[in-house]
Amino acid sequence: QLQVVESGGGLVQAGGSLRLSCTVSGLTFDDYAMGWFRQAPGKEREGISCIHWSGDRTYYADSVKGRFTISRDNAKNILYLQMNSVKPEDSAMYYCAGRSNRWCVIQWVDYAYWGQGTQVTVSS
Repeated sequence: QLQVVESGGGLVQAGGSLRLSCTVSGLTFDDYAMGWFRQAPGKEREGISCIHWSGDRTYYADSVKGRFTISRDNAKNILYLQMNSVKPEDSAMYYCAGRSNRWCVIQWVDYAYWGQGTQVTVSS
């Protein structure tokens, strides 16, 4: 079973940057598409980015397009989310998840393997 652990969250000022990491173990990492999701208090879980198994295709929600970059290192079994020009509305719990398919979609219901999340708080 795929095991997923997020790290890198914290407090950052608006306009700043943060890089989240997601370490994966348990199964062959490049058999899985991966995604980043977030959920703020009182709001639904939102798919913000995903990446195909090879890393050559990525997708972004409009809310983060041009500011966030997803990437993966299949040799190290790590997924990344580089967050630039962050805004207070980016504050949320951020989750990494794996999909039992090599091709990614941005809908969270299609992902079976989830981490515990890492909190990102953006101050204004």
